[in-house]
Amino acid sequence: MKVIRGGSAPSFAGPEDWFTGTVRVDPLFQAEEPGRTGGSHVTFEPGARTAWHTHPAGQTIIITFGRGRVQREGGEIEEVTQGDVVWFPAGEKHWHGASPETAMSHIAVQESIDGSPVTWMEKVSDKDYEGK
Repeated sequence: MKVIRGGSAPSFAGPEDWFTGTVRVDPLFQAEEPGRTGGSHVTFEPGARTAWHTHPAGQTIIITFGRGRVQREGGEIEEVTQGDVVWFPAGEKHWHGASPETAMSHIAVQESIDGSPVTWMEKVSDKDYEGK
């Protein structure tokens, strides 16, 4: 058994290469071998969002606060709120973030395949974020 104390891993700013706007990442856990699952609590200020990305084994996000947006490539933007759970299948290109007026936080859980949990791609343009 291993107990990971809340707040024991330092927070860090979401890297500019992977995010637009102000984003804070708070690591929660990373499984030890043979486990592959990791999780973080991510907070997006209004208008902040991820870049387009995929996960080799999929990703689950659990909205813990506020109002946000999620979109898969070729799909419509969907609004999400506290208590919503979103599953992105393996390899599905997508992005997620806060609404324009309201911050959003979520817990992100994903597995690593061959040591990698995510493949980052191009940033989401303001036009695409606004659904135009």
